[in-house]
Amino acid sequence: MGRKFEVRKLSMAKTQGAKIKVYSKYGKEIYVCAKNGSSDPDSNLALRRLIEKAKKDQVPSHVIEKAIDKANGGAGEDYSTARYEGFGPGNCMVIVDCLTDNNNRTFMDIRQAFVKNNAKIGSPGTVGHMFEHQAVFEFKGTDEEVVLENLMMEDVDVTDITCEDGEITVYAPHTEFFKVKNALAATMADVTIDSEEIAFVPQTMTELSGDDIAMFEKFLDALNDCDDVQNVYHNAEMAD
Repeated sequence: MGRKFEVRKLSMAKTQGAKIKVYSKYGKEIYVCAKNGSSDPDSNLALRRLIEKAKKDQVPSHVIEKAIDKANGGAGEDYSTARYEGFGPGNCMVIVDCLTDNNNRTFMDIRQAFVKNNAKIGSPGTVGHMFEHQAVFEFKGTDEEVVLENLMMEDVDVTDITCEDGEITVYAPHTEFFKVKNALAATMADVTIDSEEIAFVPQTMTELSGDDIAMFEKFLDALNDCDDVQNVYHNAEMAD
């Protein structure tokens, strides 16, 4: 099937201000996950995944521990999830996931990011049906057939495996996240996983060129500047 994985990720921040924003986003998500479930990562798999992801993005332990302690305290903010869908510059498809304590404020912030950057916000379900909710693992390698055989031997349900530029990407149903993770650890212990997450993966890509590329990057920056935005998924692919 072969497709390029184009999900926007939280990268290592270059400025202290940007680092604080990354820490805040992780802290909020960990707090909500621990508050709505168990604060014990051994019994709350979603929390365990979040903590591992935060550590991989170099979030300090004290930020993680503070969020869990806050959830254990019972008090604190009452966050809810919000998802917005629409079309970005060049008619690419975009999904924006948020955690908010004020839905009206968040909607206005997201709407402004769309309106000011030649994008159009839609109603729920506008583009969601064109994405697949999947577990995605990326690591260095060149033989996807061996990886597929290993995963099949561990009885893992694999959606797709691609190999591009010395990087193997494994796609599986999001419910198979820990099964894939454990299978890779069991059969390929020497492999270092570069990226592992549950994400919305586009079924088709939209190629952007010319002015649309700069506008799209400005649009993503505007969304990322919103404190309530946790993740942005899109199907944009930049023309060479």
